[in-house]
Amino acid sequence: MSDKTMTPEEVVGRLRSGMTIGIGGWGSRRKPMALVRALLRSGITDLTVVSYGGPDVGLLAAAGRIRRLVAPFATLDSIPLEPHFRAARERAAFALTELDEAMFMWGLHAAANRLPFLPVRAGLGSDVMRVNPELRTVTSPYDDGEEFVAVPALRMDAALVHLNRADRSGNAQYLGPDPYFDDLFCEAADTAYVCCEQLVESAELAKAGPPQSLLVSRHSVTGVVETPGGAHFTSCVPDYDRDEGFQRLYATTPWPEFAERFLSGASEHDYLSAVRTWQEGQR
Repeated sequence: MSDKTMTPEEVVGRLRSGMTIGIGGWGSRRKPMALVRALLRSGITDLTVVSYGGPDVGLLAAAGRIRRLVAPFATLDSIPLEPHFRAARERAAFALTELDEAMFMWGLHAAANRLPFLPVRAGLGSDVMRVNPELRTVTSPYDDGEEFVAVPALRMDAALVHLNRADRSGNAQYLGPDPYFDDLFCEAADTAYVCCEQLVESAELAKAGPPQSLLVSRHSVTGVVETPGGAHFTSCVPDYDRDEGFQRLYATTPWPEFAERFLSGASEHDYLSAVRTWQEGQR
C-alpha cells in the first residue's frame, strides 16, 4: 500500500483558486481546521465551498475567499448562527445555495455514485424551492406519478475531512458518536485529503473501534496529514471537546484583530502556539 502522507502545505499546494471544495464535519464538530487555516495562509480564493457549515465557513468568509457557499446552515452549535458567515451574507460577499439537510445529503450521494441528480421528497412545499429557483422537479415514471425534487449532484474538486485516526495509505477512523458524512465527501470529490489526530499502523485501526468506525477507505483518499489538535477549536470527541472559551473569543473579536493574533503565523504550529499563549493567560 502506498504512503500518502503529506503536510498541510502540500495539500494546499494541490488546490487552486476557483475550485469547488467540500469540507467535512458538522457545524462546530470535527472540522478539518488545520487544512482550512493552511488555505487561509495561501493565496487561494474564489472558492465554491460545500459544507455543513461551521467555523470553516466563517473563517473563509471573513477572509473573502468564498465565491459561492452550498450549505444547509452555518452554525457554531453552542452559538446558533456563525457570526462571520452572517456578516459576510449581510454585505452580500458571496452567493448562497441553501439546501435542506436531507437534500444536501442526497446531493452528496448523487455525486458519490456519479449520478447527475437524485429524486427526494425533502424540500417540496418549502421555501427551499423559492430561494433556489434553479432547482427542478421530476415525476416518477411508474404508476404512482409522484413528484420529487431533483437534487443535483454536489460534485467537488477536492474534499477536506478530519478523523480521529488514520493509516498512511488513507484508511481513516472516527471514534466519536457520529460519522457525519465525511465518507460521502471523500467519495463525491475528485481528490480527498484526510487530516487526523494520530497516524497509526493499519492493524491498530481494527483494535481501536468496531468495523463500522472505519469510515473512510483508502481508495477514495489522495493524501493523509497528521495534525494533532487539527480540529481546534471544534470538537474531536473523544480526543477533545470543543474549546468553548476560544470559540467565544472567535465569535466576539473583530476579524482583523483575530486574524492578526492567531492566523498571521507561517504554520499550524504558530497557530497552536498562539492558542496556548492565550489559554495560559486565562488561568
